[in-house]
Amino acid sequence: MMPATTFIGFGEAGRAFATAGARAFDHKTLHERERGAMLAAYDAAGVDGMDDAASALSGAQVVLSLVTADQALAAALDCAPLLGAGALWLDMNSVAPGTKRRAAEAIKASGGRYVDVAVMAPVLPARKNVPLSVSGPHAQAAVEALTLLGFANTAVAGRAIGDASAIKMIRSVMVKGLEALSAECALAADRAGVTDAVIASLDASWKAQSWGERFDYNLDRMMAHGLRRAAEMEEVAVTLEDLGVDPVMTRGTIAHQRDLGALAITPPEGLGAKLHAITAAGQKAPA
Repeated sequence: MMPATTFIGFGEAGRAFATAGARAFDHKTLHERERGAMLAAYDAAGVDGMDDAASALSGAQVVLSLVTADQALAAALDCAPLLGAGALWLDMNSVAPGTKRRAAEAIKASGGRYVDVAVMAPVLPARKNVPLSVSGPHAQAAVEALTLLGFANTAVAGRAIGDASAIKMIRSVMVKGLEALSAECALAADRAGVTDAVIASLDASWKAQSWGERFDYNLDRMMAHGLRRAAEMEEVAVTLEDLGVDPVMTRGTIAHQRDLGALAITPPEGLGAKLHAITAAGQKAPA
């Protein structure tokens, strides 16, 4: 039987996950300029749009929190007193584990059941087939509820609140970082008139390997040659500046290369051993 469901926040993700007959509340309905568009979105999705959170949450058994990241904690704090006993609060927002733990405290104090849910890929076009990582003491109950709502790719990441969001946040270091690096590289290549040559060179040198192997290789190079590479990247930064491209990502690269090289560690075999050596050396380094 379909649980009584409420969406708090009804942007792109809410509309992608919409379940006909569910209730929804988005604060944009309170703003005259945005109200019409939001009411139309409710109608198009077949949900019952409410004018306040209390009405939307009345009798709700499952709540999908899909607000913007900066509003995730505020939404939990504001809605916690309005939840019925035992209601599942599925925090699907992209925020830090610590933020989710603070939100969980408020939900638990009001008698709700908080669940950390990480959306692990773009919601479109996958919609309810998007992979979801779920964690917390009520993770299994959340998986069962999400399955009833039609979600088809859900897995438990751990028993602790923060386990799922830690995977999402740390993965984003690479995913969003590569996007930013790509932009910096492509803009510089375009302004230097060497885009095709740069792409060809990258295609020729990019190895097909697992991310574990890639991490291991990259750390090996940085530990062994970080100081020299930092000096080379200083010249890369000058190149970009001369082209009118702010080397934001390149400056970070310089710092990481220099810091790892300065540890003067002979790279041990294996990713785990390298990470342990770096952590141990960093703990011994003077403040």
